[in-house]
Amino acid sequence: MLTIQDVAKTYADGTEALAGIRLAIPAGEILALVGGSGCGKTTLLRLVAGLDTPNSGAIRLDGAAITGPHPGVGLVFQEPRLLPWLGIAENVGFGLAHLSRTERRARVAHVLDRVGLSAHADRWPRDLSGGQQQRAAIARAFVADPKVLLLDEPFSALDAVTREDLHHHLLTLWAEARPTILLVTHDVAEAVALADRAVVMRPHPGRIHDTVDIARPRSGDPEASVAATRALRAKLDASLGRTLSRTAVPA
Repeated sequence: MLTIQDVAKTYADGTEALAGIRLAIPAGEILALVGGSGCGKTTLLRLVAGLDTPNSGAIRLDGAAITGPHPGVGLVFQEPRLLPWLGIAENVGFGLAHLSRTERRARVAHVLDRVGLSAHADRWPRDLSGGQQQRAAIARAFVADPKVLLLDEPFSALDAVTREDLHHHLLTLWAEARPTILLVTHDVAEAVALADRAVVMRPHPGRIHDTVDIARPRSGDPEASVAATRALRAKLDASLGRTLSRTAVPA
């Protein structure tokens, strides 16, 4: 269980980024954070990752406070951030130096197969497309078997077809070990495609506006996806002070 207890964050220049954030995220849940710019989504992710500290409140994983980078928490950025001097397999296995060579190779080979990169294991990052590089970054995060995986808009720079393909690979890897996933996205359709629950945030300071439960749209039920999309769009518009037309059809 990942718990965020009354967390607030104010930066040195006086900017109040977050106030009174309370969340309980059960093990294995995929939770999407959506909201307009300035609502503190990435700040919250950095706090959960232990890359920054809150001014008040606490973040706990299975009851233990997160006060710095945690071995049970993985992070995937918007950019792949692969090491250009290492091959793809070496990049994916970079954090597994504590394992035997045999186990490390087996783990890397498995995740590369799951994301469709087995044939590219010995290639350099520069030889791969942007989507392939991001697949490698996702594989690198999963190979360490994290309890919590943080995704900071990892698909936003990709085209729609590549993004949908990566959604499939992400869910395939998630289904094996079911880590908790906290996903930051501006894309309502992406939140509905991936998440069990979406938290809508509002800005100045970043606070939780509302939540939407999503009944596994990955089951392929189009009506459930449309209903969840409408509900999430309405709450997102309300968080920004806009009114969504009753007749609006989600894109």
